[in-house]
Amino acid sequence: MPATADVDRLAREVFGFDGLRPGQRSAIDALIAGRDTLAVLPTGSGKSAIYQIAGLLRDGPTVIVSPLIALQRNQVAAISELGVAGVAAANSHVGITARRAAFEGLISGEVKFLFVAPEQLATPEVVRDLAAAKPTLFVVDEAHCVSAWGHDFRPDYLRLGGVIEALGHPNVLALTATASPPVREELVARLGMRDPAVVVRGFDRPNIWLDVETFTNEEAKREALVLRAAGELKPGIVYAATRKRAEELTAAIDEIGLNAGCYHAGLKAAERRRVQDAFVDDRLDVVIATTAFGMGIDKPNVRFVLHYDVPDSLDSYYQEVGRAGRDGLRSEAVLFYRQEDLGLRRFFAAGAVAVVPLTRVARLLEAVSDGPVDLRELRRVAKIAPSRLSAILGQLTHGGFVRVDPTGSLELLPDRPSVEDVVVAAQQEAEQRRTVDQSRVDMIRAYAESQGCRGRLLLSYFGEQTDDSCGHCDRCTAGVEVTVAEGPYPVNARVAHAEWGPGQILRYEEDKVVVLFDTVGYKTLSVPAVVERGLLDAG
Repeated sequence: MPATADVDRLAREVFGFDGLRPGQRSAIDALIAGRDTLAVLPTGSGKSAIYQIAGLLRDGPTVIVSPLIALQRNQVAAISELGVAGVAAANSHVGITARRAAFEGLISGEVKFLFVAPEQLATPEVVRDLAAAKPTLFVVDEAHCVSAWGHDFRPDYLRLGGVIEALGHPNVLALTATASPPVREELVARLGMRDPAVVVRGFDRPNIWLDVETFTNEEAKREALVLRAAGELKPGIVYAATRKRAEELTAAIDEIGLNAGCYHAGLKAAERRRVQDAFVDDRLDVVIATTAFGMGIDKPNVRFVLHYDVPDSLDSYYQEVGRAGRDGLRSEAVLFYRQEDLGLRRFFAAGAVAVVPLTRVARLLEAVSDGPVDLRELRRVAKIAPSRLSAILGQLTHGGFVRVDPTGSLELLPDRPSVEDVVVAAQQEAEQRRTVDQSRVDMIRAYAESQGCRGRLLLSYFGEQTDDSCGHCDRCTAGVEVTVAEGPYPVNARVAHAEWGPGQILRYEEDKVVVLFDTVGYKTLSVPAVVERGLLDAG
């Protein structure tokens, strides 16, 4: 088993680190001890170094599941630049011959690190090749995508637990920059992690200045954002909720003489790549983008992140502002807030179930219930867009109708509910998800309208408690002092409500308590009412 000295030597000689950060050290030590590990560390905290160091110190290859090809490409380049041989990616942008060579190299031992996309694990041949290579470390990057509670749930991640077991359950490392307590619990369960070490560190980023500017007029808000983008040190990122708004803001910022680029999923891939490369190479002052931009971009000198629209959750917001100031220098994170904008986010919240396609897929699966169903064949027969089909399969999986077996094929469960019952269950789950999503919007509103320290509020959202003010937000500068109340239950205690069921105490502020309920999400209650009316019982 590698010793602490081996870790320090490798970090110093190969990676050029003077020392490891506490979160990195804890996660690496847990992996070396043979424990599955969940590392929740903020953007820019060096999460990739955890699997790189642990992988180099272990016998056998490391497989990394990563959702974005750009992220895979950047990581392959970063590891190769360290002088590490045997790094490859096998994704849709790599030719068939190169993909075949990557898997053969993994099996022969020539490839030490292999990056794959989650959708590739639906192919039985890929799972068989990975099993033949006997990986000793299986990494799930952007692990919050596993959780239906997460802000970026991806049904393709549902099969990962089965794949891990098919590979003989190598050591599992799950990495994410944002995972509130319920997300952590769900992804540990879905990945089948065994007695995992859970490392949560560093959500306080003192070099990122947190600010909220409030408006009642749309034109005033737009003018203020353009002027802020002009006045801040460059480069920076502006986030907008829609493609149309991103294009309009790009035109407005371009008009004042800044070199601006627009980025959203509706643009051609070549144009998105051009904008991303120009930004990384410091040839753009600012990128105006939807949330499609940022993941996988390792750029240390982003000086500001401005949000023209409220994000869908504090999870998303924290991940996006975390792209600023990775070099440790002061950076600005400003939310341009107009209460009316919350309606747009509520509109985007999870909607109704598409009953007809869901029923059709369930019936198709029943028609071939004599054995496993190949996902590619189902896609061909169902004639449903891949993203929609993935969502439907996620609903059928949650409903106990079907499971993804370790080869990536679909298998009907013998004690499955009827098609009618699974549709009803999916509708109920969608309604629950809508309620939870609405509660996340309420948390964004609480952040924007808070009279207290914004940094402390963010920390409590992610399960880190402190009585101290952050000292790097507009409320702290204004000298606002908000009493942190005490309540009948300690923070993080489990409680139960007669209507909303079980939940967890997140934080107290003045005479309010925020509780995260398992079924309805976040609720803010009056502490006096909780005490006088007995609204909560010990869980």
